[in-house]
Amino acid sequence: MRGPALIRAFAASLSGTALEWYDFAIYNVAAAVVLGPLFFPSSEPLTATLLAFSTYAVGYLSRPLGGFLFGRLGDQLGRKRVLVTTLLITGIATMLIGLLPTHAAIGGLAGVLLVVLRFAQGVGLGGEWGGAVLLSSEYGDPRQRGFWASAAQIGPPAGNLMANGVLALLGVLLSDEQFLSWGWRVAFLLSAVLVGFGLWIRLKLEETPVFKAIQERGDRPEAPVGEVFRTQRRPLVAAVLCRVGPDVLYALFTVFVLTYITTRLGLPRNAGLTAVLIASGCQLVLMPLAGWLSDRVNRRVLYAGAAVCGAIWPFVFFPLVDTGSRSLLVLGVVVGLAFHAFMYGPQAAFIAEQFTPRLRYTGSSLAYTLAGVIGGAVAPLVFTALLAGFDTWLLVAVYVAVACAVTVTGLYLGRDPEVDEVDQAPSSTLSVDSR
Repeated sequence: MRGPALIRAFAASLSGTALEWYDFAIYNVAAAVVLGPLFFPSSEPLTATLLAFSTYAVGYLSRPLGGFLFGRLGDQLGRKRVLVTTLLITGIATMLIGLLPTHAAIGGLAGVLLVVLRFAQGVGLGGEWGGAVLLSSEYGDPRQRGFWASAAQIGPPAGNLMANGVLALLGVLLSDEQFLSWGWRVAFLLSAVLVGFGLWIRLKLEETPVFKAIQERGDRPEAPVGEVFRTQRRPLVAAVLCRVGPDVLYALFTVFVLTYITTRLGLPRNAGLTAVLIASGCQLVLMPLAGWLSDRVNRRVLYAGAAVCGAIWPFVFFPLVDTGSRSLLVLGVVVGLAFHAFMYGPQAAFIAEQFTPRLRYTGSSLAYTLAGVIGGAVAPLVFTALLAGFDTWLLVAVYVAVACAVTVTGLYLGRDPEVDEVDQAPSSTLSVDSR
């Protein structure tokens, strides 16, 4: 029965994170092209974009709260129950954003309500990722964790693909006036259908065998957050740092690129949306491939190699797109997100195997959310500020290179999986602090 259950867990992990990231990606794209003028009007377009990206950061800053709360509950109550809750929180918040009145209707309150709902999105997503990783990886062979855990990693490009596809289609079918007036809301309201589908899949799934074994042994932690900080400090630091580079690179090629081509190059937003759409489609294949490959070669070496390539690529990318060529724009985004895929694909397995099974939900969630604050949360703001302040892309590329160097440091501090590791064994035999 493990085979069918593993496939269902893979589908539930993938579909759930895809839905969560559809919600988040809709906001990311809308922040760059719509939400600024509608909720934060200003005579200076770059200022409006900066304010819209500030609410983007709120979604990341609220993630640690979700990580602390739901990570703890995931190790105490189980993976499945928590994942149903996180899906509902993010989905409802996204639908409500689609119903919000704009600044023209209710003034500054519109921006306040947008920030509140964005905060709720982040809380839900903060508790989602760690559980989604465990949902698929804890059903499978630990020696194949790279591939099975990649199910959760495919969620962002899948969600991004759906979000950009919907927005691009609306942009083609509607005039600019119609899109700015009501068309953008359709993408947010479609979340209702997606959430219903995700709940149907997750409610049919059983709890993971690993958590059942922990439950039977009576080995559930009483204070998992405190225990992680007390006994898993080095694994936590390694897991946090390894995420910084991929988050910053992803923000560059899926969010900031839209601002750069529209405000600096005068290209239409659909040119950027098309490039992100094509690159996200490529990631759907590259991420599980990278996860599978990381089970056959050293995971840390593969991850580090992609980080080095990711540090170099922005220095090539910006001169390419400055030519104004749409073909080179697509090529640049595809290559950039390919390097991201070869970091992000193995990332879930790398982070999960830093922690003991009884603390994995908490440890993975804390690492994911804390890294988001110092990585993806501030990246679009820093990119925009650097461009506005220094009028050059060079410092943006340097910033990405530094973030990738931080990731390599985290990989150095981390550990390889133990060859004889068996997830169902007592936690005392699986300590990851001995090096």
